[in-house]
Order: sequence, then structure tokens, then C-alpha cells
Amino acid sequence: MKTLIEKITATDVGSAVPLVLRIAFFIVMFPHGAQLFTGWFQGSGYTGSMNYFSSLGLPPLIGFLVIFLEFFGSVFILAGLFTRLFAFACICLVMGMILMVHIHIGFFMNWYGLLKGEGFEYHILMLSMLVSLLVAGSGKAGIDTLFTNKNK
Repeated sequence: MKTLIEKITATDVGSAVPLVLRIAFFIVMFPHGAQLFTGWFQGSGYTGSMNYFSSLGLPPLIGFLVIFLEFFGSVFILAGLFTRLFAFACICLVMGMILMVHIHIGFFMNWYGLLKGEGFEYHILMLSMLVSLLVAGSGKAGIDTLFTNKNK
């Protein structure tokens, strides 16, 4: 009988597709998380980010989880460690981004600077990556394989 950890970390070690998705997700999400957590890339850092989330009416716990998932969640996904768990959490995060901020702007990105923010088209791409990782697991070169393939 498989343990819960083995079920969460199960993956096809021969597939490189999840690896590509993990790398792409990290490249896009980590800089956003670094802005929020450390202030890198002209970000506001942890305190500024928490103040911003508070101004949106988000409880401090939710603000913390947003920062944690964008920064550390992207690292865990890149490493292929508990990929399904972090993919699910990031799906919730991206859905929250869409519903709280971006749905009011509309579908399209603000290519011409005419909108009062960004639409949610980018977020649909992020959701497709995350759902794929949720279904497939970490794939090749993920730490998850250490949990699931120890008896193979």
C-alpha cells in the first residue's frame, strides 16, 4: 500500500515535459516572489508587500502565504519537491490573483498602457502549467523521484 507521501510524489521519471514546465514556472514566478520577499528586482520587500496586501483587505496570513508561495513555492517546484502539493497551492494563488485583481481589468494584458492594470491572459498560461504539473508530477530530475522510486 502506498503512503500519502508516495501518492503525492508519484511521477513518470522518463518524462521531460514536467521538467520543462517546472523550469519555465520558476523563471516567471521566482522574480515576482523575490520582489515581494527580498525587495530584489525593484520590489518592495516583505514589509512593503505585506502593507500592500493589507491595503487590498487581505488578512496577514493570506499576505504571508502569497509571498511564501511565490518565492519558496517556485523554488520547490523547480526542485521537483512535493510538486503536486505546491502546484495545487499555486493554482489557488493564481486563481486568487485573477479574482481579486485582474478580472476587473479584463482578459488582455496592458500592452498599450491604456488599462488601469493587467488582464488575466497571462494567468491562464500559468494555470495551464500548474494543472499539468498537478496531473503529471515532477517528471525527470525531480526530488520527488527519491520518494516514489526507491523500490523500483
